This record gives sequence, structure tokens and C-alpha cells, in this order.
Amino acid sequence: MFTFNIDEKTKLKMLDLRDSEQVFDLTIMSKDTLKEWLPFIDFTKTVSDTENFIKSTMKQFSENNGIQAGIWYEDNLAGIIGFHKIDWNNKSTSIGYWLGDAFVGYGLMTKSVKAFVDYALIDLGLNRVEIRAAVENKNSRAIPERLGFTHEGTIRQSEWLYDHYVDHEVYGMLAADWKK
Repeated sequence: MFTFNIDEKTKLKMLDLRDSEQVFDLTIMSKDTLKEWLPFIDFTKTVSDTENFIKSTMKQFSENNGIQAGIWYEDNLAGIIGFHKIDWNNKSTSIGYWLGDAFVGYGLMTKSVKAFVDYALIDLGLNRVEIRAAVENKNSRAIPERLGFTHEGTIRQSEWLYDHYVDHEVYGMLAADWKK
């Protein structure tokens, strides 16, 4: 099982079914904030919905197509980070992430994304990591900007969120540019 200690208080651990209730509870506690940017939130109504999500992430991992991990801070689930999928032919992936409201402002996501980029570019030998975030989602955009990703452009009307389209900013990091 994938576990990575970031520091003495923070670790990343691959999601498994034992995490279902904690993931569900964190999702529901932060629903109003997360809903603004994550369309799946409205479809998360029961612990069973979260179990199905975790089962799909376990299948993703078993097919060597990425990993989804819980971000644990002081033994509390703080958020989720993962690869959307891995394109092995082009040696690239993209990262998605979210934090529960109570854990914003501790630098957890910056550390977690850095760890995932290290894992992708160094351990997995990928060449490219991409992060996309809605133009107005300044908190999510701050992560790749802080880590030195290159802003590669804006994709207009990239995602449908409930009743409108949002544009996405695209950030990329190449293995040759990543600070080792």
C-alpha cells in the first residue's frame, strides 16, 4: 500500500475502503466550499457513494493508471490528492486535489502536490505533470504557481459546473524543469 510521510505531522496514504466514512464526512462537512469547483459533490449523498468512489480508485491503481491518496494531518483526514490517469505512452499525468475547510492555510496542499510531482517525475519516470484549475479558483491556482509550474494557457469553457461553463488555467511541469 502506498504511504508517504511528508513530515512529522503529514502523510499521504492510498485510499482504501476503511477510509470511506472519513472521506464521506470530510466531503459533507466541506460541501458548500467544495461544491463551487467540484461537480461530483452533489452526487455524494451516502457513505455508499464514497465507497464506490474508493473502489474505482482501487481499480485505477490495480490497472497501473494512477493513485488517489488521502492527505492525513495529525492523524486526521484533511483532503484528497490523486492522478486523474497516467498516459504511459506520452509519460504524462494530471493531478487533482481538494482540502476540507478546516485544513486550509497549513500548507498541506503545496507539500502534498510537491510529493506527488516528485513521485510522478522521479519515481514513475514520467516526463510531464499538468494541473488545471478554474480561472476564478485562486486557491487551487496558487499551488502550481507556488511550485514553479509554467502557465501554459487558458482553455475556454473547459468544464460544465452545474449551470455554467468555467474556463481553466493550464499549468505544466516537465521532468527537466523540476527542482530535484
